[in-house]
Amino acid sequence: MEKYVITISRQFASLGRSIAQKMSENLEIEFYDRDIVEQTAKRMKQPISIISKEEENLHSKFFRRKYPLGMGAENMQEEIFNVQTNIIRDFANKESCIIVGRCGNSILKGNARVLNIFVYAPYEARLKNCTEVLKMDPKVAKKMIKEVDKARENYRIRFSKDVENDFDGYDIMIDSSRFGVEKTAEILCDIVKSNFL
Repeated sequence: MEKYVITISRQFASLGRSIAQKMSENLEIEFYDRDIVEQTAKRMKQPISIISKEEENLHSKFFRRKYPLGMGAENMQEEIFNVQTNIIRDFANKESCIIVGRCGNSILKGNARVLNIFVYAPYEARLKNCTEVLKMDPKVAKKMIKEVDKARENYRIRFSKDVENDFDGYDIMIDSSRFGVEKTAEILCDIVKSNFL
């Protein structure tokens, strides 16, 4: 069977990662999220915790301290993105899979057998997911939604140069709060099957 790739971009607390995991089970293909961070850390010879914390952070305190004179945080973020680009392409060339985040849709643009999905949810639903599903304190949840959304938006603008607005680069946009994790995954799997299987 010919390979295909699904990319899933998502708003924070829209449960996009959980949906990707459920799709992975239903379609019996791998999904890559933390694996990308682990591979990046290995290739860059950095701790996973540092890569994880800094990959979307344009104002990295760690990298400012580590490279106070020469290589700045922006250059290091560029390096992280370049390494992750190669990792995502490696995964996509190896097997059918799901790539979560990291501008996968932009990196794999032009590939015929790629389906690009954006998972979103209204603010109130995401806040509820934070407190009920992710067990976060409401104040922390509100701060996280704001900060992570902003970081992801900045990351998308910086590294997806060909994307002009929030709708560019996606084949499907779906409100996870309307259907829930299981049903959203089921709907998306049906679309994948009708297109690629």
